[in-house]
Amino acid sequence: MFTNKTFLITGIADENSLAMFVAKKIIKNGGKVICTGLGVSEFHQNLSDKAKQFLNQNYLDFQKSVKNELGEDTQTEILDVTLEDSVDAFAKKLKDNNIKIDGFLHAIAMDKTIRQKVVKPMLEVTKEEFCNTMEVSAYSLIRIAQYLYKYDLMQPKSSICSLSYIAAAKVTFHPYRNMSIAKAALERITIELADELGRKDGTRVNAIRFSTYMGSKAGTATLNQSDFDTADKLSPLGNATPDDLANEVIHLFRPNGRITGEIRHVDGGYNIMG
Repeated sequence: MFTNKTFLITGIADENSLAMFVAKKIIKNGGKVICTGLGVSEFHQNLSDKAKQFLNQNYLDFQKSVKNELGEDTQTEILDVTLEDSVDAFAKKLKDNNIKIDGFLHAIAMDKTIRQKVVKPMLEVTKEEFCNTMEVSAYSLIRIAQYLYKYDLMQPKSSICSLSYIAAAKVTFHPYRNMSIAKAALERITIELADELGRKDGTRVNAIRFSTYMGSKAGTATLNQSDFDTADKLSPLGNATPDDLANEVIHLFRPNGRITGEIRHVDGGYNIMG
């Protein structure tokens, strides 16, 4: 299905990341992936030694996971979506290497108001915390697309998919305050880009609301086992699996599809419950 096609995969932290399952499925279907992770680059000069040490270790862990799970020849690159120069340099490198992209997965999210599974109340969220979460978790979809188009890297009729959650639309049984607003923005960006890019070159843009998931670093930062079990009981089919998610992304990535501007649910039916 994906012979001679290349997809950009963001948001891999380790072997249990949802983005990793998507990358595996793309490769299984004959495609290639370029995986990005957060690390120290030439644009991180003002970081403390402690911060640089953290980012260096983060990137080494990311690379190790990608090589182990996807193969030694899988391309990995540093990408910090909060730095315009980083995104520009990344896109320019792809251009210089004559790489074209047939689509990308947006699986990046970050919220500093969540610490040790404790979610800060909205009335205590600072402007900096709010804007930082919005930049990383929502605006980055626009920023990545901007630079891929700036350097003419996107193939016509490509497909873009982002990962969301039901909390973008309603209050859930577990707190998700600040991030829920960013996810709502991400979904609205998805819809606007679907209209804009569909008319521009036939590119499709969709988002998927996935089940409560404990396997990823993001999941363990916000959820307890009881949260996972509650969602599993409430969902008519039980919680969806990472493989279910990967299958849906592959469906949306397939060539010549006609689905765009959709907020899909891969959650075992949790979204239909009151």
